[in-house]
Amino acid sequence: MYLVHNERTKLTATWFNTLATAFVAAGLFAPLAAVIYGLAEPRIGPAYLVVTVLGCLLGGSLLHLTGRRFLRRLRE
Repeated sequence: MYLVHNERTKLTATWFNTLATAFVAAGLFAPLAAVIYGLAEPRIGPAYLVVTVLGCLLGGSLLHLTGRRFLRRLRE
């Protein structure tokens, strides 16, 4: 019975980690790449861009840590 529980726990942790990756990619890498490569002119101020990027990085980190917390539920 532990096998099913562990697999569900790992699946939930993976979901949180994937969500964290998407959050960081959308909020950090995409705007920075657009600015660096000149793909789009930022319509927001640089301070707001920095706050948004840091917020997405923090949000992604928190989602990743939430996934890691789920792994503590694994049973032997």
